Amino acid sequence: MQLRAPSYPLITIDPFFSVWSPADRLTDVDTAHWTGYTNAILGTAEIDGKPYRFMGKDRDGVPAMEQVSVDVDAFTTTYVYEACGVRLTLLFTSPILPDDLYYLTRPVSYLEIKKEIVDGHKHTVKVKLACAEQLCVDRVGDDTVTAEVLPESGKVKTVKMGSVGQKMLAYEADDARISWGHFYLSTNAPEAVVGVEKKSISFFTFRERPDVEAEMTFATAEVSLGSSALFTFAYDDGYSIQYFHQNLKSYWNRDGADIVDEIGKAFADYKRVLARCRAFADRMFIDAVRAGGEKYAELLELAFRQTIAAHKLVLDENGEVLWISKECYSNGCAATVDVSYPSIPLFLLYNPELVKGMMRPVYRVARSDFWKSRFDFAPHDAGRYPILNGQMYGYKNGDLLYEKQMPVEECGNMLIMEATVAIATGDVSFAGEHMDLLDQWVKYLIKNGRDPENQLCTDDFAGHFAHNCNLTLKAIMGIACYGILQGMNGKKREERKYLAMARDMAADWAKRAANGDGSYRLAFDRPGTFSMKYNIVWDKLFGTGIMNPTVIESEVASYRRHENVYGLPLDNREGYTKSDWLVWTATLAKNRADFEAMVEKLWNAFNSTETRVPMTDWYWTVTAGEKEYSSRTYSPAHPEEGFIKGFQNRTVQGGLFIKLLEYKGIMKLH
Repeated sequence: MQLRAPSYPLITIDPFFSVWSPADRLTDVDTAHWTGYTNAILGTAEIDGKPYRFMGKDRDGVPAMEQVSVDVDAFTTTYVYEACGVRLTLLFTSPILPDDLYYLTRPVSYLEIKKEIVDGHKHTVKVKLACAEQLCVDRVGDDTVTAEVLPESGKVKTVKMGSVGQKMLAYEADDARISWGHFYLSTNAPEAVVGVEKKSISFFTFRERPDVEAEMTFATAEVSLGSSALFTFAYDDGYSIQYFHQNLKSYWNRDGADIVDEIGKAFADYKRVLARCRAFADRMFIDAVRAGGEKYAELLELAFRQTIAAHKLVLDENGEVLWISKECYSNGCAATVDVSYPSIPLFLLYNPELVKGMMRPVYRVARSDFWKSRFDFAPHDAGRYPILNGQMYGYKNGDLLYEKQMPVEECGNMLIMEATVAIATGDVSFAGEHMDLLDQWVKYLIKNGRDPENQLCTDDFAGHFAHNCNLTLKAIMGIACYGILQGMNGKKREERKYLAMARDMAADWAKRAANGDGSYRLAFDRPGTFSMKYNIVWDKLFGTGIMNPTVIESEVASYRRHENVYGLPLDNREGYTKSDWLVWTATLAKNRADFEAMVEKLWNAFNSTETRVPMTDWYWTVTAGEKEYSSRTYSPAHPEEGFIKGFQNRTVQGGLFIKLLEYKGIMKLH
């Protein structure tokens, strides 16, 4: 990979078990949770008796090995280090295969360390890992953390670490880490020594605060390195999600599987699962290069683990999949419709059943007496992660406010998602289970979508407004998707009716939205404005011909006049953009060169940004900085610390896969 990642994924299992390196070199800073809070994993190598660092910042004057290279593919981040004639290769692999629910959810991540002698001399090498208690508390000092060495199981040696209090599913919050369950550091290396240490170190808490120092517990593993050694990092959270007041386990331990047994299985199947990951990653990269070029393919490599690991998979009381997203660093909502919608291209490609798992919590909310008694449109979310007991967004003083809802946005999203799942699977039965709600929501779009009132949509960072042209495009595609579903159900007359309705609305849209120069407006009543028209992209993927293609061609041509050095702004109001919508908009381009030119600016933004966090989807197109954003989020333990900045680690990066989805032809109707 030529892309310099803003942050490098190391352990990517779920929103809580997520460790990154936010620097060019693994020895420049400590590893961190995606929120930026330090989750230190320290790595040292003793070469011929002399200590060196290969992971973690300098505290004691121990020199760093020279980092020769770093590379990223869909599942593995690889570092190469050298010192004193010794080369160490570190392979961090999280085998979260989306088409295999067991590996997708088994909470075990690997680190393989390989040794080579590069100067022709003999050298003795010992490597040591030390994992801080930060991995199993929200904030250091919130609870006492203890660790113990477990009895050896087979040839695997393990240290277990966790908080004393074990307050299961104790809070819902955005800027938060886990404080229940247990972390496990393991190795099967011969003559390895695992243990527990206490030491005082300085560490970074929050971006608004300087380093602090505290005594912490560390789980450690030390190995005399032959040609290679294998380590695993695992986390058993016990219960993962509260779903309508029922605590649910993750898929892997739904029947009570034991984490120590799973760790043993992980060592046993490492070579086989690594081969599967490499085959998957290689095929994805090749397909992406063919679809949109090498820089596009590199963006997908970086987005893949982030997108998947910001979800948690559990089963409901009927044994059906729930694929729960966390709306990371925007407000922590769970199963948010307008976050799921942009992410679906990745899952339509690799496992459409997961898209159904995104939608089930939303249907559950929509069928609740509370929701039905108030609204005739689709909900926004199903709670705040990891507590899903009903919609969280839009409350004020205990009331769920209408003006905080997104009626056209979410109705359109759900209808489009249903149609794409049906097309990807060739099966309309899932939509059939919810046709009463889909009937209701398409009626809402027909009544309100042609010229939306002053209502919120997913892009209203600069304030919401009436007559939103892109929102009407979503309504048009929602109506078209309802027609597609009717056709798949054998109701061809209904299909023709709704597709004709969508085409009529599209023709009317083209007249009312036109600026007169080949471009189209942000709002029908705002001449001379512009915005990304990404919602119409499904018309191209489906091949439905809803919008006159000359309209889209002239609109895409106009975008080049508005681009800044790091991409096309979301609309004319501000200089920021959204990475997911930028790629959807680029996918509208008729020719490959225009797509690559638009996406190259996104690649450049991630390659050069000084904001070292997992991929942000909201950034300035002039400076490539993360867009600052303030939002109040409640943390019961620390209610005084509520302000967050920027979007990062969000699942919407799954939207970058839309060009690959088009290339594969999965959405094309025949």
